[in-house]
Amino acid sequence: MKILITGANGLVAGYLIREWTGRGHQIMATGLGPSRLHGTGQEQLSYQELDIRDAEAVFRVVKKMQPDWIIHNAARAQPDHCETNPAACWDTNVTATRFLLEAARETGAHFLFMSTDFVFDGKNGPYRESDPTGPVNYYGCTKRVAEKAVMASGLQWIIVRTVLVYGQHRGVQRFNLLTWVRDKLAAGEGIKVVNDQYRTPTYAGDLALGIRMAIEQDQRGIFHISGNEFMTPYDMAVATAHALGLNAGLIEKVNASTFTQPALRPAKTGFIIDKAMQELGYRPHTFTEGLWNMLNEDKA
Repeated sequence: MKILITGANGLVAGYLIREWTGRGHQIMATGLGPSRLHGTGQEQLSYQELDIRDAEAVFRVVKKMQPDWIIHNAARAQPDHCETNPAACWDTNVTATRFLLEAARETGAHFLFMSTDFVFDGKNGPYRESDPTGPVNYYGCTKRVAEKAVMASGLQWIIVRTVLVYGQHRGVQRFNLLTWVRDKLAAGEGIKVVNDQYRTPTYAGDLALGIRMAIEQDQRGIFHISGNEFMTPYDMAVATAHALGLNAGLIEKVNASTFTQPALRPAKTGFIIDKAMQELGYRPHTFTEGLWNMLNEDKA
């Protein structure tokens, strides 16, 4: 099977490539700029620089590669940036997705789209796949519009929504709550972390496995793939401090009103993952297990 992955220089794609490597598949990774896929089996994959906002480039690359599956992972995922730069956010999250969908139609590729808990309003979480959406910020709106484009595409598709992904690997510098907590506390700096937002944090290795399960089982439809523990960011920060023997007393518990941010955050999202567990056989690590996996990955 030939698999094309967009956003290959990001955190999730690094885990996806690691998950697929050595299983007899041909992996074609695309991203902005040179490859940063250190330590992910890059000798067994091809890498192609690609700006997914360039329609001609998208069609050229997809036609040349002729993938069986496109895993569309690339996105502008920083809510505040999307709120203050709506045109750029739309171009990447919506228009580029439509370019990829059209290329998939022309080549007969199946399509897996990565989405987010931010398509929900956060009033009645945790959520099932069938619950009504209602994003409260522009990032969530663009992801919901892109979801609708996928559903209307006529392709064989999967939408995977996930929540507050954590992990690390070399070459990826994207903000990550747990690594931020680790670095700040290790430097003896005090931090403020919210305790009135609820999520089901997701270890990136579990997410990558769930995606592979969905594709290899030839599934269709929407799947919520996340952790299975309902936690606040404050809970996560304290657990990280304790696991590393750092001073949890440096963590101040605050509410969301403490911060002035351009984009609203939904208060209570998180997922009910019964569908993924029953239909895929998906079993996520506990948060503590995922945390230890993440912290030891560079050593491994």
